[in-house]
Amino acid sequence: MRKVTTLGLLGTGVIGGGWAARALHFGIDVIAADVKPEMEEWIRGAVANAEPALSRLTSAPLPPKGKLSFTTDLREMAQRADFIQENIPEQLPLKQRMLAEVSRHAAADVIIASSTSGLTPTDLQRDMVAPERFCVAHPFNPVYLLPLVELVGGEKTAQSTIDASAKFFKYIGMHPLHVRREVPGHLTDRLQEALWREILHLVNDGVATTGELDESIIYGPGLRWAAMGTNLIYHLAGGESGMRHMLAQFGPCLKWPWTKLEAPELTDALIDRMVEGTQAQAAGRSIRELERLRDDYLVAIQQVLRQYNIGAGSTLRALEERLHQDATRTQAAQPATGGKPLRLMDTVVRSEWVDYNRHMSDFRYGQVFGDAIDAIFRQAGVDETYRASGRMYYTVENHIRHLGEAKAGESLYVTAQVLAVDDKRLHVFQSMHRGRDDKQIATAEQMYLHVDSAAAKATTVDPQVRAKFDAILSAQAGLPKPPEAGRAVGRAQQ
Repeated sequence: MRKVTTLGLLGTGVIGGGWAARALHFGIDVIAADVKPEMEEWIRGAVANAEPALSRLTSAPLPPKGKLSFTTDLREMAQRADFIQENIPEQLPLKQRMLAEVSRHAAADVIIASSTSGLTPTDLQRDMVAPERFCVAHPFNPVYLLPLVELVGGEKTAQSTIDASAKFFKYIGMHPLHVRREVPGHLTDRLQEALWREILHLVNDGVATTGELDESIIYGPGLRWAAMGTNLIYHLAGGESGMRHMLAQFGPCLKWPWTKLEAPELTDALIDRMVEGTQAQAAGRSIRELERLRDDYLVAIQQVLRQYNIGAGSTLRALEERLHQDATRTQAAQPATGGKPLRLMDTVVRSEWVDYNRHMSDFRYGQVFGDAIDAIFRQAGVDETYRASGRMYYTVENHIRHLGEAKAGESLYVTAQVLAVDDKRLHVFQSMHRGRDDKQIATAEQMYLHVDSAAAKATTVDPQVRAKFDAILSAQAGLPKPPEAGRAVGRAQQ
């Protein structure tokens, strides 16, 4: 498969907008094609709406954002794209016609995927040119935050298409799940539909309201499902004997007439109950307000799961490791020259970093400087493998000066100058700037001591690490020493 630098979107809408936001955020250009010219404004708005949540998903270094372009010419999109994602309405004849058309204009090595939530790939690829490069890639809303994408091949799909698609989706921070047999609805929608049918029956029969049914999920199984899923949770319920005891004890219940497999008729009365119930739950909040609330908690949940390297958190952790590795390679290939400090980190002030004064709390400055210094450590080879050997730089002195304010949503970047290095010590000066005006808003001067954690004492740094720090110091030899370096607390600025 060719390297994907441009993602083509066949159709926009909610799902297309989500694909665009995710791809752009991770450095992929996007060309969106839609027959309605007014959808350009819509998709640009969708991308802008997604950005605040995406910017808080990770503090790992990101590549430059991709560029978004729009066209009403399907052929132009197909000819420019390296990977095409179809997002048009769930109408089989329409999808077949449009997929066949785009396949005639896209290069033979361009994968074409469909976001369909229920149609089978064999039906969709029927009239395509080179149908072996087609697969279903079914995401979940919001696409820019939820990592799951179901990959399903049809009768003519090549395994290489599934493999290459999985590689691309992992690159943009997703969890590709290969559905080995094509079935209508794939996997997740079939599970969701089973729950959905029961909800409709319970509302229709007057057993519960939509709010009560949602409470039955969000305060119980929903919390468990975020990390372990139904099967592993039931395995735990069986005690030491696990799933075998669980099925022996509760299996007979499966014969009880609890559930109703067929959905009830969608009468006007049932529709009214569903609408009234969900409007009551919304409590006057707009869809955009609810989307922002949803995005905020999805970011927070994934960051918590990341600490335990489980569920969506493991996907986020793997993405961050790849981003760090890419940034390290980029920085190593562009050492400090021309009298410039190293640019270590670009980030955005998160809403939870803001205090009662409505700007970034003082302790968050230390957090940002700490995250930034990780970049220079990685560049020198002080990474997870090095730390696993029991060696690391410990902070022994830290002096932060607060010079300006940063509000929620503002972009920041951090630069660094290595002032001195020897076999055990590293002296670094960092500077934090606002992205909108390059104003310096903080500095941090830090002294690090190289320590053997097991022995709990200072020890000589690895010669290869020392050599890399020496190289940075040499490259920055022409830089003047920052006038603030060595400044005592409380001394008036010169």
